[in-house]
Amino acid sequence: MENVKIFACKSAEKFTKDMCDCLGIEMGKINSIKFKNDNNFVQILETVRGKDVYIVQTTEPPVNERVMELLITIDAVKRASAGKVNVVLPYFIYSRSDKKDQPRVPVTAKLMAQLIEAAGADRVITCDLHNPAIQAYFSINCDRLSAQNLLQTYFKEKNLTDMVIVATDAGSSKKAYKYSEYFGCPIALIDKRRDGNDDRAIATTVIGDVKDKQTIIFDDEVDTAGSMIETAKILEHFGAREIYAGCTHGVLSGPAIERIQNSPIKELVITDTIPLTEEKQIDKIKVLSIAPLFAEAIKRINEEKPLGELLKIY
Repeated sequence: MENVKIFACKSAEKFTKDMCDCLGIEMGKINSIKFKNDNNFVQILETVRGKDVYIVQTTEPPVNERVMELLITIDAVKRASAGKVNVVLPYFIYSRSDKKDQPRVPVTAKLMAQLIEAAGADRVITCDLHNPAIQAYFSINCDRLSAQNLLQTYFKEKNLTDMVIVATDAGSSKKAYKYSEYFGCPIALIDKRRDGNDDRAIATTVIGDVKDKQTIIFDDEVDTAGSMIETAKILEHFGAREIYAGCTHGVLSGPAIERIQNSPIKELVITDTIPLTEEKQIDKIKVLSIAPLFAEAIKRINEEKPLGELLKIY
């Protein structure tokens, strides 16, 4: 790993340190400031000439600030003659704007891919994309890791009985089926209907048996937690004994924390792809570190080993 340098953008310092500890290397030295005119400035404080450089960025708000900081850092290491520039985005910025589903709207996830490439990146490493097709937005390598095994292992160690994996809607049934195969348990599906002219889907019933069962809701991310809490309430109504939830990305914006705190969910398990700030830390939320998975990915890339095995190991 002598040829590897890993730098953290401001909000990604803890995640980057955890990765570096796993790899047994020190974080790269970087200075990132903001001038009085609100312009960002980044300076790399050590040589990166000919090195494989990894730049780590998270999406802790303000998100647009993180985007600009990332692009400037990529440009800085590129101009410092880095051999390869690799961008580590545990949560891909603007991943939910992945298609043109309304008239006259942008596909911002594609724009992000173009900006990262234009800035000079040679590779992107990310995790559990909202839409796997985002990988195809890049003409450079884009490696997509998954937290599925991390979440599965955690819940397996809880030794739950009479388990049922719950799909929040028909679209998430495929993901629920994969988890149910691992645990060897049935799945249940929340049936959602449109309420008159209101575009909001309302959960009305459960397809499957959840009475007196220990249920787990899996998703790729939790934003305002509206759909997850609605699912939990209907599971409670139909007699579920305990309700757990697991997701890769804990966005947890707006009323999410209050909703989770007041919900029938016993525990929500997330990973640290997005930093959980102190004011969002409650007893119901458990954070698992996914930094070792990213560290192993970097190690394998450096050693020119395949990444596919990571989906089986972690």
